[in-house]
Amino acid sequence: MAFGGKRLQGWNIGELCVRACCKRHVTKTLKKTLPIILSLLGVALFTFIAAKAGIHPVMEALGKVGVGGFFLLVLVQIVIDIGLGIAWKSSVPQIGFLRLTAARLVRDAAGACLPFSQLGGMVLGVRATLAGRSAQAVDGEDLHWPEGVAANLVDITTEVLGQIAFILVAILCLVGHQGAARFIWPLMGGMVLLSLGIAGFIWTQHRGGSMVRKAAMFFGRHIAADWRESLIGNTEIFQARLESLWSRPDRIMMGALSHFVCWVGGAAATWIALALLGAHVGFLSALAIEGVVCGIMSAGFLVPAALGVQEAAYVALGLIFGIDSQISLSLSLLRRGRDILIGIPVLLGWQLVEMSRLRKQSAPVPAREKAVTSVLKKTKTSVMSGSVKKDVSANRDTEDKDDAAFATAPRVL
Repeated sequence: MAFGGKRLQGWNIGELCVRACCKRHVTKTLKKTLPIILSLLGVALFTFIAAKAGIHPVMEALGKVGVGGFFLLVLVQIVIDIGLGIAWKSSVPQIGFLRLTAARLVRDAAGACLPFSQLGGMVLGVRATLAGRSAQAVDGEDLHWPEGVAANLVDITTEVLGQIAFILVAILCLVGHQGAARFIWPLMGGMVLLSLGIAGFIWTQHRGGSMVRKAAMFFGRHIAADWRESLIGNTEIFQARLESLWSRPDRIMMGALSHFVCWVGGAAATWIALALLGAHVGFLSALAIEGVVCGIMSAGFLVPAALGVQEAAYVALGLIFGIDSQISLSLSLLRRGRDILIGIPVLLGWQLVEMSRLRKQSAPVPAREKAVTSVLKKTKTSVMSGSVKKDVSANRDTEDKDDAAFATAPRVL
């Protein structure tokens, strides 16, 4: 029975190991397939909305905007992007404004143009913060992964704080409209959950040393090996950078307020786009539409580029304010076209910067350094060969002396 008990126990341990391996395999498979599944669902939803609205009416609505109107929207968005750089600079003054603005552009472009979720855009934003041949802070100190991740986490936090205030204002603007109740209560519940989440996130950045290490491990799994070692090996520096940034609450509040102004600027861009499409609504109505759409898109952050989610949100909100589905779909397409027109050159420029940095790292050694290296090698070789010759001659002298001593020594029988 003892042998049978051990055997049964061994089978239980083996079964647990098999289950653990299966669970790990399922998790990895789900991580790979979930974005694909969500993308396919988004494409299906987008196709359904486009078929419902009709291609011809949408093209007519887009024709009203014209090339000049489209580039006006692009210009407005560039101004908003500059404002986002100012908001980041307000909370992270240690890094230059141009570097932060460029990193923000890369982060947004990755989320809008690449098949990534918003989390993937954040990871690329960290790398863009450290891009260039000499990544340095304002005081000349070199920037590494702890500084880059800390700066992005603080900016994301201040942006979410500004977004919560913006969505609450949008909900207030939505009150009183027919059919708005089906959006108000879910959004209020979502705002409560988001507020609790951001409060925990702020606490983690302040005092959650172990959680910070786990976050560093998470980012480390998505970057190269040498960068991973640099990040995980400097978690103490990472925590110190976070505490330094959070030691000035006035800067954090200034960053959140600046982000709120940028969110309102996004509502102004929506208002201009609706006017160009022929839907004349008030600014507060456009603010309500943009705020609720941003809240819905935040809830669907796992969907790459919010494909289908953005279109469905614009169409549903447009119906509340009496906007035809063709115009709402055209508004979503204008937003996507604007983001692509800005995002593609930004990503190409970032790739050129990365290629230049890699080319510098893999550049051949200059001729002078090669000559010095060859001379040192020759000198070392000659010294080694001389020492070898001396050792050989010394060994030969010793052998000759031993032979002579052996020859003259008396024979004892």
